[in-house]
Formats: sequence, C-alpha cells, structure tokens
Amino acid sequence: MSFEKDDSVVLHDKHSEYDGETGTITQVMETMFGDATYTVSFEDGQETGVPEDALEAADGGDDDE
Repeated sequence: MSFEKDDSVVLHDKHSEYDGETGTITQVMETMFGDATYTVSFEDGQETGVPEDALEAADGGDDDE
C-alpha cells in the first residue's frame, strides 16, 4: 500500500522517538530504485526517510494487505 501527501499514518519503528505515534505525511520522495520514502510530521517534530513498510494507515481501515 502506498501513501500520499496528507495521509494520516502510524509509525512503527522501534528506533524512532515517534514509534507508535500518529502523524501526517508531508512529503513523498522516490528513491533511485523506484521505492517511496516519506516525511511524516508529528505534533512535536518530524521523521524523514521513512520506508513504506514502517507505516500503517491511521484511518482504522480494514485493508490489511
């Protein structure tokens, strides 16, 4: 599942101080390998270069792909 700017997501990265927090995607960047990385803004900061597999949609949807 890919994400777009302004999507609400939950970050899952045990090495991040924002692990488990909900934030908003503010930028989508494509790597030279064609993968996307994201910048996610939280209430008190942001995390950059987040890979897609570290994010989960925060809308409570049931599309667990």
